[in-house]
Amino acid sequence: MPGDPSKTCGGTMIHDTNGFSWYLGSCSINGTNLSALAAAPPTKESQAAMTPQSALAELKVGNARFVAGHSLIRNPPADVKATASGQYPFAVVLSCLDSRQPIEIVLDQGLGDIFSARVAGNVLNDDILGSLEFACKASGAKLIAVIGHSSCGAIKGAVDSVELGSLTGLLDKIKPALTEVPANVQPRNSKNPAFVDEVSAANVRMVLREIRERSPILREMLDQGQIGLVGGMYDLSTGEVRFYDNSDK
Repeated sequence: MPGDPSKTCGGTMIHDTNGFSWYLGSCSINGTNLSALAAAPPTKESQAAMTPQSALAELKVGNARFVAGHSLIRNPPADVKATASGQYPFAVVLSCLDSRQPIEIVLDQGLGDIFSARVAGNVLNDDILGSLEFACKASGAKLIAVIGHSSCGAIKGAVDSVELGSLTGLLDKIKPALTEVPANVQPRNSKNPAFVDEVSAANVRMVLREIRERSPILREMLDQGQIGLVGGMYDLSTGEVRFYDNSDK
């Protein structure tokens, strides 16, 4: 997750302002050839150097690389060895189960970079909430990101009141978000892509509120500025994540 490179470099190690180290085969001015970079997993020192703001910036830069087709070249066998004795992720991302939204890939993150919690509809339950607390309080992550996506099947199921085994209870967690979409958005069913996406965005905002309301641990960390909380939507047609502004309020 480097910052925007400002000069040509190659065949050495550089360090960015957030404390991350990068092995360079070659690179070019202002990141023109970002795909030549291979990232080393985060260290305890680089994690400590991160702030909630810089963590969000790294997710944005990573997604920009993905969209541009300049995802970093990594060395998985080396990364496995580097992370075997410990992990120091800088963020935790709650996202949907959808196979078209593999969050590490679309944010261009590697082994040890982020915690990933995935569940249909990116809903919140006690297990997910406990996982977020573990990621931040016990393991040092500096940012919680909740990322929904366009044309979400779980959202479609919720708006159509689908009933199917245990899925029924999961979809019930999404339904309160329907009331946050203006009544003039019609028709209010899965056949209306605009309505589906508005419900998906409202569901993300609802989960953000629930995280703050239901976890005294995370609320205290947020109030003290130790971590950040942000929402976003992934566009299945473009690969772009649009992060919300001030979504932790």
